[in-house]
Amino acid sequence: MADVKFDAGRRRLDLRIDFPKGSRFPCPECGAAGCKVHDTEPHTWRHMNFFQHEAYLTARVPRVICAEHGVKQVQVPWARERSDFTLLFEAMVMAMAKEMPVRALAGLVGEEDKRIWRIVHHYVDQAVEAQNLAETEQVGIDDTSFRRGQDYVTVFCDLDPSERRAVFVTEGRDAQTVEQFAGFLEAHGGDPDRITEVSQDMSAAYLAGVRDHLDNAQVTFDRYHVKQKLSEAIDTVRRAEAKQHKELLKNTRYLWLKRPDNLTEKQLDWLDELLQQPLETVRAYEQALKFDDFYELEDPAGAEEYLRRWVSEAKASELEPLVAFAEMLEAHWSGVIRWHQSRVSNGLLEGLNSLIQAAKRRARGYRSARNYKAMIYLVAGKLQPGPAVT
Repeated sequence: MADVKFDAGRRRLDLRIDFPKGSRFPCPECGAAGCKVHDTEPHTWRHMNFFQHEAYLTARVPRVICAEHGVKQVQVPWARERSDFTLLFEAMVMAMAKEMPVRALAGLVGEEDKRIWRIVHHYVDQAVEAQNLAETEQVGIDDTSFRRGQDYVTVFCDLDPSERRAVFVTEGRDAQTVEQFAGFLEAHGGDPDRITEVSQDMSAAYLAGVRDHLDNAQVTFDRYHVKQKLSEAIDTVRRAEAKQHKELLKNTRYLWLKRPDNLTEKQLDWLDELLQQPLETVRAYEQALKFDDFYELEDPAGAEEYLRRWVSEAKASELEPLVAFAEMLEAHWSGVIRWHQSRVSNGLLEGLNSLIQAAKRRARGYRSARNYKAMIYLVAGKLQPGPAVT
């Protein structure tokens, strides 16, 4: 240690270190020992706080003369190249970034959030590139917005029970995203031909991408997305009927959209009263409860026959939203019944999306898709980004 300065007024601690005159260093390019110092460049790094005081480390960084590589700057052991922070400071930032919004983190450590994002991007990008996807066979595809529903990213998740994590995130929600995933897979030891199962919503764009770039994949339409479409149909019936029965159906939306097991006792009592009424909403709701049984059946052949009967009943109801839903099932039949063979779903992605959306709300949105993608990897990728420090 060459010098220590403490400024209580500025709440700052400065540590200056130096090397003895005549020191020699290995070449950072080839490791050749005993290279003479050509010159030095001063540099200051932000370090972890000393109690409530900001701490900074300053040193003369030598440039050495290598017989083979010429003049090269030595890499210091306490910081990565071209960083203004020590490794310990960056390790702290990465640990905290998993638990709190970057804007709040930046305020807590007294740095601009742009500088914190640079740290996050460096280590997340490094961890993403280090992935080995050689064993990836089952993939979930889902999209999520990052700016008021206008801009989307697509998340590709390894659905293997031992993995269950986001492995690739890209902008957009079209067929090209699947092409990009196939290329990313190959670049990280995987093989698109090894993908045998894909779980997705009924997006025609994703279907086209899977058909063109994941040749051996069987598609299962995610049960949560299928049931979401049915919920939308029920709500359409309710909204239309509420025009004639405004008082009776007022504030009842979530009674019809939630399953009985998820209702409070008070809500159940209210629902029981409504079920006694001759309402079209009641008929649609009862059909929805019957549809749930499709996913509970064990025998695939029996489940398919059950769904055929359900579609017939839905069409016979003459409730247009329900009829439209039944016709949608018929148009996507193989992917709907495939669930009884594959048993794969995007439930994991839905759970991760909830975490991501909560983080987005705390941060009041992300200013760029790049930031949003980095946070998805950080929250949902099971990566361990950050410097190796002891």
